[in-house]
Amino acid sequence: MVLFERLTFAMSNVSIATNESYKRVAVSRGKMKPENVYVVRSAPRQAWIDRAASSGETEKLVGYVGVMGAQEGLDLLLEAAHHIVYTKKRDDVRFVLVGDGSARRDLEAQAAALNLSNHVRFTGRVSDPDLKHWLGRSTVLVNPDRPSELNDKSTMNKIVEYMAMAKPIVQFECTEGRFSAQEASLYAKPNDVQDFAAKIEQLLDDPALAKQLGEYGRKRFESDLCWEHQEPKLLAAYAAALGRDPARDAALASNTSA
Repeated sequence: MVLFERLTFAMSNVSIATNESYKRVAVSRGKMKPENVYVVRSAPRQAWIDRAASSGETEKLVGYVGVMGAQEGLDLLLEAAHHIVYTKKRDDVRFVLVGDGSARRDLEAQAAALNLSNHVRFTGRVSDPDLKHWLGRSTVLVNPDRPSELNDKSTMNKIVEYMAMAKPIVQFECTEGRFSAQEASLYAKPNDVQDFAAKIEQLLDDPALAKQLGEYGRKRFESDLCWEHQEPKLLAAYAAALGRDPARDAALASNTSA
């Protein structure tokens, strides 16, 4: 696979990376020139945002959105939920897990074994409006991805979506997770379930801090991460691959429309 990767880079005029970690792979392992590697992050447009109105419920909701596989660490989230509900004796907290994947049945069985069936809801795959409903309704949103070489280098779409919805985040310490969220998140020690649970409780019990993190995330999304800031980089990468001048193309498009 590394050989095929090197051949791919060797045949490429430009490379598109989703973050700086993958750009470093293209430059160091792929021998690409840094100026030929374009970082284009995955993010929704600002128009995608449609924050759900508060339901008025007193229940505190912890939400997760995404794939349900082994590397997503959802078994650790369920352990954290058990710690919050039974060790800390919190009956005011519920968890909603939105998505599907190869580990879902095992996770549902784990939730039942931990006596969490009345505290954790698995929605399966949902429509975009329902996705935004759960994002908007959640008090805290989480990313329990296990720290690993893959997760450390990868930018997760859900983090940017959480920020777009102005929600505070809890995740384990990972390089790209921290780069994306920065001060929009609290960071638990790697694979430390009790620390993860403590960070969730901290945000549930401190609305001012939760609001501060959420507002920071929303501003960062608008100023740096949303698709409106990524689209020009993508077009520049294609222009470079075609040997075209993006500034000239923009001028020609403007003259044509005029």
